[in-house]
Amino acid sequence: MRTFCLPVLILSFLSAVPMEAQDSLLTESQKAAADAAIALQATPQPVEVQKVRYWTNSLQTKLDFGQTSLTNWSAGGNNTVSLKTFIDGSANYSKDKMFWNNRLQLDYGFLYSADKPILQKSDDRIYLESKWGLQATGKLYYSADFSFRSQFTNTYEYPTPSTKADGTALGEGEEYKAQDWKAARVLKSGFLSPATTTLGLGLDYKPLSWLSVNLAPLTGSIVIVDNPELRSANGQPFRKQYKDMADADLPRDEAGLILGSCYKPVKFQFGAQLKVDFKFNVNDNFAFSSQVVLFSDYLDDPQNMRVNWDARIDWKLAKFFSFTIITNMIYDDNVLIVNEKDLDRYPNGKQRVQFKESLSFGFVYTFATKS
Repeated sequence: MRTFCLPVLILSFLSAVPMEAQDSLLTESQKAAADAAIALQATPQPVEVQKVRYWTNSLQTKLDFGQTSLTNWSAGGNNTVSLKTFIDGSANYSKDKMFWNNRLQLDYGFLYSADKPILQKSDDRIYLESKWGLQATGKLYYSADFSFRSQFTNTYEYPTPSTKADGTALGEGEEYKAQDWKAARVLKSGFLSPATTTLGLGLDYKPLSWLSVNLAPLTGSIVIVDNPELRSANGQPFRKQYKDMADADLPRDEAGLILGSCYKPVKFQFGAQLKVDFKFNVNDNFAFSSQVVLFSDYLDDPQNMRVNWDARIDWKLAKFFSFTIITNMIYDDNVLIVNEKDLDRYPNGKQRVQFKESLSFGFVYTFATKS
């Protein structure tokens, strides 16, 4: 028995030695790993700093196309084709107590109707705004507000021609051609004719995120009418050499109208301006914006204010399609508008409320950067 038990004990001892050594090594490895983890946690890690963006940019583009085709249509009507584009870009800066907002709106459109074999302009607008502000207290800011309004190309009114382009009467069975309509057209506006630019210093109040009220009691305005033919209708003052002349002595054209060269191309105004901006998003698909601008000229009949009121409704029907309604209302005491209904009473025109409404459906896409 002793001979059998001794080898067994020896083998048992020899087999037990490696397992104890393995446990010892494992314990030391775990301890080393734990010490390394603690040291790693104690070492400062580099922190990625999020870059602050002070500019927020946005660019919205819209393209509308319309077409009507009639064949043997008993109710009557005309074949029409229309194309209109709209671009609305903004670049806004905000840092600490200062902001600088910039916005540019561009509209341009054409219309062709079979009853007038000419391409007519339906929309044309350039409107640039830039407003700088520095916080005075709470929601009140010192501000400087700049704006520029004009159009790209000439705009014409097309009354029905009374004669053909060469002055002859229309023959039986004949229809007026494009050159006849162009000969009868009346120029209404053009690039820088007129153009209005203003710079106002005052206060900007933002009681709500969607409402801004800007009051500028020190506002300079320059009205430019580059085309002499349009200066009288836009209320430009006489040049110095013609200012004191009797009406009968003023030089006139063949139609008996005072020559446009008698008027100054630039008129300076100084007064006060009130601008109210309202922009409200009901949800991601429906937005309403409106702007009212009132200007009173201290130097010439301050009680007769110039009014510009723009309103816009955008209803997004799908990802890239929207329905838009735009209205523009203008009243300017210096602008004379001729109306055929009372041409006998006001041959040179009179002050009237101007109103425009546009309804469109088309493709829209917005490029934007988040702050």
